[in-house]
Amino acid sequence: MRVLPSLKYPAATVLTIASLISPVAKATAQDAARASAAVASATASPIVGPLKWKSTGVLIKPVSDEAHQIVSVKDPTVVYYNNMWHVYATTANTHGNWSMVYLSFKDWSEAAEAKPYYIDQNTDLRGYHCAPQVFYFRPHKKWYLIYQSQHPQYSTTDDISKPETWSRPQNFFASRPPEMPRLPIDYWIICDDTHAYLFFTGDNGRLYRSRTEVEDFPKGMSAPEAIIQETRQTLFEGSMTYKIKGMESYLTLVEGLGPSRYYRAYTSDRLDGEWTPVPEADTYEKPFAGTSNVKFAEGVEPWTKDISHGELIRDGYDETLTIDPNNLQLLYQGRHPDSGGPYHSLPYQLGLLKLDSAK
Repeated sequence: MRVLPSLKYPAATVLTIASLISPVAKATAQDAARASAAVASATASPIVGPLKWKSTGVLIKPVSDEAHQIVSVKDPTVVYYNNMWHVYATTANTHGNWSMVYLSFKDWSEAAEAKPYYIDQNTDLRGYHCAPQVFYFRPHKKWYLIYQSQHPQYSTTDDISKPETWSRPQNFFASRPPEMPRLPIDYWIICDDTHAYLFFTGDNGRLYRSRTEVEDFPKGMSAPEAIIQETRQTLFEGSMTYKIKGMESYLTLVEGLGPSRYYRAYTSDRLDGEWTPVPEADTYEKPFAGTSNVKFAEGVEPWTKDISHGELIRDGYDETLTIDPNNLQLLYQGRHPDSGGPYHSLPYQLGLLKLDSAK
């Protein structure tokens, strides 16, 4: 694996250099050691492999109506808001067309009965839009829906529970940046105190990043830069990035193709920093989540080998995308191991992983 270097020094390096050149106070070796230890403690990740998960059965299946012959529901994004779960996801129909769907329910036990709202019922969102991400952007007091059209686009609304109110699509880039890969996919926004970051993969084994100042969001995105480079087998799609609650640390998950789909994990102390693989959570054999470390709950018939494009359950719903490391859950897509055919016809469904604390 090759991680492309950051343009900024790691925090520990900056502290050490500053202590050496300060004209006021020359830090002793002991002082420098304490500073380094403090940085290490602040940025250490609580995500430690190997991990073990338990999966539910299928919670959300494709549901058709007279106007929508749906064969697949996938790529979910989820928030808990106003005592309700809100799920947006990709759909594929029998003609190979991609769109999105919205569901809401009070409890996961009710998910299968939730009435779907197909996003193309909103006349502003007809056509090819998929792979959604939803969050509340506090500076604007609006909900944002990010999606792939193939290029990155977004819509806004004041009420996440009214999908018919999403605004017409807007572009993040006025024109296609020369640095954009041939096939950019699966866009993801996360903010720190000063910047909003756009992450995505390129169908080429690379993870890309753009950014803009929070006050300029959603305009002003910088030219994309590749920040991790591997292969399509190990770094493919479905990336997601989160702030780890109570720590100066961030977690990125990226899906690999593998023999079956699986997730790998990286951490960093900054969204604009370098990303380091999480030991024993970054290979097909020892993944963050994959067929080798997922068991199904008692009484649940194994229904998938793919642990594919999904989202971690957040500790909140705003633009910081914060997760609680003590309550890791992953809403994911899977399909029966014997299913096959063209990609748009693969019968993906949604289930929920919960970290097994008794690992």
